[in-house]
Amino acid sequence: MDLGRPYRVLAHPLDGSVLAVLSATTRPLTGREVARLAPEGSQPAISKALGRLADGGLVERREAGNALLYTLNRDHLAAPAAVLLADLRNVLIERLRAETARWDVQPLHASIFGSAARRDGDATSDIDLLIVRPERTAVDDQRWREQLDRLADAVRRWTGNRASISELAESDLGRLAEERPPVIEAISADAITLVGDDAVRLFRKDAV
Repeated sequence: MDLGRPYRVLAHPLDGSVLAVLSATTRPLTGREVARLAPEGSQPAISKALGRLADGGLVERREAGNALLYTLNRDHLAAPAAVLLADLRNVLIERLRAETARWDVQPLHASIFGSAARRDGDATSDIDLLIVRPERTAVDDQRWREQLDRLADAVRRWTGNRASISELAESDLGRLAEERPPVIEAISADAITLVGDDAVRLFRKDAV
C-alpha cells in the first residue's frame, strides 16, 4: 500500500467490480467465480484487477491446488472505505426509503427502476424513480409537489446524477395494467420497491 497516495489502492474502475463481489461474502472465490459474479469486466481483466488488489494487500490470495483463491482483507486500512464504495447503491436505496418515509403525503407506491436498479448505469445516467400519487391528492397539491422537488434535489446531492421522476396518479394504474406499454414491462422487470406494493403486483390486472 502506498501510504503517501493511499487512494491509489483503487487504481482502476474494475477494482470496484471485484470489491463489490468480495465484500459480499467471506467465502474464498476463484478468479473465475469473481469474474462470473462481477457486474462488469472480462475474466482476463478481472484477473488483472485481482492481482493489483492483492499486490496492494486489500485482497488476500492463496493457492489451493491448481487454483488461486481470493478474499477481501477486512483488516486492511482501506477495507471499510472499499466496502462502503462497493455498497453505495444499497446506501442510496435506503436513503430513498428513509426520505419517502418522512413525507407528509405518502405515495401509494415508490420505486427505483432503470439502469440504477439493474446496475448498468454510469455517471451520466439518470436515477429513474416511479412515484404513484394517491387518489385523494390533487396533482397540484403544494405539499406533494414540494416533496417531489426535495426528492429530486436530494438525489442530485447524494449522487451527482439527475433524478428522473415518473409520476402516476392512482387512477392511471388500471389503464396501464391493461395496456402494458413497454415502460411498464421494464418497471415490472427490474424495479426495487421503496414504498407500497411491488411493481409486479401494482400493475397486475387483478390488483387494480
